[in-house]
Amino acid sequence: MIKDSLYYAKILLFGEYGIIEDAQGLSIPYDDYNAHFSFDHPESETAQDSNRKLKAYAAHLHSMQQAGDLHVSIDTNRMLSDLAKGMHFDSSIPQGYGVGSSGALVAATYARYATKPIRAVTDHSLEQLQQLKSELATLECYFHGRSSGMDPLICYLQIPILFNGKRNMGTVQLPQEQEGEGTIFLLNTGEAGETQPLVNLFMDRLKQDGFRRMIRTEFRKYNNACIKSFLKGDAQPLFRNLRKLSQLALDNFKPMIPDLFQHLWKQGIETKVYYLKLCGSGGGGYILGFTRDYERTRTLLRGYDLKVVYRF
Repeated sequence: MIKDSLYYAKILLFGEYGIIEDAQGLSIPYDDYNAHFSFDHPESETAQDSNRKLKAYAAHLHSMQQAGDLHVSIDTNRMLSDLAKGMHFDSSIPQGYGVGSSGALVAATYARYATKPIRAVTDHSLEQLQQLKSELATLECYFHGRSSGMDPLICYLQIPILFNGKRNMGTVQLPQEQEGEGTIFLLNTGEAGETQPLVNLFMDRLKQDGFRRMIRTEFRKYNNACIKSFLKGDAQPLFRNLRKLSQLALDNFKPMIPDLFQHLWKQGIETKVYYLKLCGSGGGGYILGFTRDYERTRTLLRGYDLKVVYRF
C-alpha cells in the first residue's frame, strides 16, 4: 500500500438524478469500503486486470492532455511509469453498485498525479470547491461519458457535502450518529448496474414536458424537504416526505429499479415500515433504504442482504 492513499466509498443519500435539474444533493463518505494504489502482489490475476485497465485510463488521460482537452494537469508520464512497475488499484468498493468505485479511483489519481492539486482540507471556499469538482469531473468522464464530479469530490475530501443545485455546495454536519429510531441501510440487488445508459435515458425523458415538470416541482420539493429534515434530525417530517419521494421514484423511475425489487419497494410504501430510493443511478447494485424500525424491516426483507449505513 502506498502511504496516505486510502480512499473511501461514497453514498448519495438524496438528490439522485434530480440534482441535474437543480435539486439539492447530500452525499457522505462510506468507510465500510475503501481503495488505494498498491505495488503489492502484482502477480495476482486481480492486480494484473486492474493494471491493464489503469494503463488504458492513463493512456486516455495522456492523449487528452496532449490535445489540450484535459482541464487539470496530470503527470501521466509518472503514472505510466508506476504502472509499468506493476502498480494497481486495490479496492473493496464494488463496481456498478452506486457507491463510488470510479470516484475513489479518480480521487486517488488526482491526489497522486495532479501537478498542482487543491489540498484535501475542510475549509475550502466555494470557488475552490467548484474548481476541485470541475477538475475531478474531467478525470471521471472516461468511466461514465459525463460526470458532475460529485462522487470523486466526496471520495477525495472524505466529508459530507450538501450540493445546492449545480453550482452551490458546502460542507455540512450530519445528525449525531446514535442508536436512535432512524436507520439508513443498503439493500443488495446482487447485480451491477450501468450508469451511462440510465443517465442517457433520464436525459431523454427530460425532453418530455410532464416528466421535466415532475422533476422540477414534486421531486425537488420532497427531496429538498427530506434533506432539511434529516440535517435537523427531525424524523417525523423526514419519513413523511420519504414516503412521497419513494412513491414518486416507483412511479417515474421504473427502468432504474430492477424488476425483482419493485415489489419490495411497493411493500415498504404500503406497510410504512421502510422506504426505498435509488442509490446512485440504479439499475442494480445497491438500493438505499430508510426505516424507523430496523428489526421489523429485517423481518420483512428476510433473505435479502442488508447493510446498516447510519443510525440517527
